[in-house]
Amino acid sequence: MPIEQRGVDTIPEGERTSGPRDLVSILLGSNLCLGVIVFGWLPPSFGLDWWASVSSVVAGTVIGTVFTAPLALVSLRTGTNLSTSSGAQFGVRGRLVGSVVGLLLALGYTALTVWIGGDVMMGVLGRLFGLPQGGAAYAVVYGLLAAATVAGAVYGYRVLLAMSRVLAFGMTALLVLGVIAYAPDFTTAALPEAGGYLLGGFWPTWLLAAVAAGLSGPVAFITLLGDYTRYISPARFSSRRVLHATWLGLMLGLLVPQLFGTFTSYAARAALDYAGPLVGAAPSWYLVPLLLAASAGSVGNAGLMLYSMGLDLDAILPQASRARATCAVAVVATACVFVGHYAWDAQSAMTSFVLLLTAIGTPWAVITMIGFARCRGVYDADALQVFNRRARGGAYWYRAGWNVPATAAWAVGAAVGLLSVSLPSYEGPLLAFTGGVDCSFLLSGLVGGVVYVLCTPGAAVPAAPGEALVEPASCPTESGGGRA
Repeated sequence: MPIEQRGVDTIPEGERTSGPRDLVSILLGSNLCLGVIVFGWLPPSFGLDWWASVSSVVAGTVIGTVFTAPLALVSLRTGTNLSTSSGAQFGVRGRLVGSVVGLLLALGYTALTVWIGGDVMMGVLGRLFGLPQGGAAYAVVYGLLAAATVAGAVYGYRVLLAMSRVLAFGMTALLVLGVIAYAPDFTTAALPEAGGYLLGGFWPTWLLAAVAAGLSGPVAFITLLGDYTRYISPARFSSRRVLHATWLGLMLGLLVPQLFGTFTSYAARAALDYAGPLVGAAPSWYLVPLLLAASAGSVGNAGLMLYSMGLDLDAILPQASRARATCAVAVVATACVFVGHYAWDAQSAMTSFVLLLTAIGTPWAVITMIGFARCRGVYDADALQVFNRRARGGAYWYRAGWNVPATAAWAVGAAVGLLSVSLPSYEGPLLAFTGGVDCSFLLSGLVGGVVYVLCTPGAAVPAAPGEALVEPASCPTESGGGRA
């Protein structure tokens, strides 16, 4: 299969051959991995019992999916990825906000997937063959996972789609075997080793779990969904079918692995760590299936995240090819794996990462969706590519390529989110007004959206496809009736 040549340029109609079933396959198959499974471990580690953990994961995932899934329709209309598509709201240069947010999201999840997958592989190899658990062995395992991930990401969308189709069936079978393997030791009681509720009370801890384990899953896809829907033709498939496929893919792709992680956490008594107890509690007959799940699943998920990172870096540095950009970010992601393994506590690192990225990513997603509603899904696809061609002008030029009101609205929303977040090592000053409950994602999205609407009053006029490029001085700006 040839290496994909497309970066963030517009996908021609003739190449948009995927469909809603492919979208479900890639969202399900790529997420059946330990990098997603481990998020189901967070609620038990916070001190919740089985039913509270399940309800927090389900509630957070459902709310996040309802909020996130409509973003898939943006790239269905534009034919390019979501970061580039957001240029309609932020400007053709201002869309770099989305590229940076997407790069950070994908970087963190790639590193987490390789980190957790590698740790489980090391534990299984130690039990099967007595492999020493030293630094050199970890370096080899992490390196092999990273190399396999790079190969899939460089080859691109078609290879990742084929891999996801296989993983959707193979990983489901491995997880079913896992339920059978761990069932004898399962308990619904809170794990005593967790030391009680992490935040001192039930509801603050439950809400933290709903955000960190549930909501964070769909939010991780706020810049990724367009990587797949840009290959679906709006002439062949309606927006409703694509939206339903996105809902189904996200719900199955996130709830199945996360609830497996919650189930195995109680069965393995994994209160303070997940990888070690998971391997230690596995019956001997499940070690080989667990090794397959840790390796194949990690490569599938990390490959998709790395592919997205390559697109985001390609959007930031148009002169770099997608393949070179993918290899560059792979080096950074691998370095983050080693830092995570040797320097961070897994629970604190995961919680801090998802809460911070949710706080800064949510207002960007809200503004992008408000813009989509305003223009009624009609975009000037050619004008979105101005920055990639190193040109100037077009319908989305605004002020020197930046829509200042939209960018300022995102910055204000992100700042409010960061000031109201509750992390293991930091508590924002706005927590005093929310009763100590982390409402960062709600406040950041609400404030960012309200500021954007107030600063850009009136519905935007849909862009006319094919509008010629003009010099910046004669382009419309937000205050002068610019189109979004």
